[in-house]
Amino acid sequence: MSYKIGYKIFVQIASYRDPELIPTVLDLVEKAKNPESLRIVVAWQHDDNESLEPIKHLVEFIDIPYVESKGVCWARNLIQQKYNGEEYTLQLDSHHRFIQNWDEELIEMYNKCKEMGSDKPLITAYLPHYDPDKEEFLQEVWKMNLEKFMDEGPMFFIPEPLTETYNNPIPSRFYSGHFAFTDGEFSKQVQHDPNYYFYGEETNIGVRAYTHGYDLYHPNKIVAWHYYTREKRPKHWDDHIIEGSDWSKLDNDSTNRHKKLFGMDGFDKLIDSIYNFGNVRTIEDYETYAGIRFKDRYISEYTKNNLFPPNPIE
Repeated sequence: MSYKIGYKIFVQIASYRDPELIPTVLDLVEKAKNPESLRIVVAWQHDDNESLEPIKHLVEFIDIPYVESKGVCWARNLIQQKYNGEEYTLQLDSHHRFIQNWDEELIEMYNKCKEMGSDKPLITAYLPHYDPDKEEFLQEVWKMNLEKFMDEGPMFFIPEPLTETYNNPIPSRFYSGHFAFTDGEFSKQVQHDPNYYFYGEETNIGVRAYTHGYDLYHPNKIVAWHYYTREKRPKHWDDHIIEGSDWSKLDNDSTNRHKKLFGMDGFDKLIDSIYNFGNVRTIEDYETYAGIRFKDRYISEYTKNNLFPPNPIE
């Protein structure tokens, strides 16, 4: 694979009081084939005892005292305002590890999707787990399955290992918030709604991406790992329980906004938001593709059986 001279990857990392941020950035840069091509922007939500000194020369950061944070989608939206025309973008959490030459692998996958007929590929997945304390890395490629519609409205996804080997990226119905690689314009076209709190982010972005003309794919090989358990690590909802910053109010407002956007539970549809659907495809097109329906939380048997999309027309 030969690289286009001067390409850039706009790397977006929202970090909340995370001790894994520094080793994540160091590994990201060390394992890149072309580290000079990376522009890394971090929404650094931190307390007074944290420092960016080991990576300060590698990143641009938005300095956010953690008490002022309004959640992950709010932080991701702040990062997206920093987009400056880079050719690609990669959205991550702040707790990852990477294979050697991960950037080359992702661009090759992206171009393979183009060769298969996609104008706007979006490569996204729940990555396999790593444990930084034990230095263990799960050697499985995962796809995302739909477990259920939550009572609050969003879809709830779970990973499943692929049992076969595939030569090309795999069509997906769903989007992962902790790993997504696509063209840089995605940072402008499908921005995170800062009024979302946590649940619903992946449903929101996945469906909106599809309606903006993006095709969702899972990687067909391991490119990175994600740390899931994060035991004893600070979480936003653990910190924000004081008056005026109660996470449950943020979460409740977010849930209601989600129901309005997707027309669920008798809510009138939200139509005046800049964080709405695109006009390349409709939400009904997505429902047909994915084998689901938002209004009554319907899931087709084909989707329940975790078969690859698109769903057959019923």
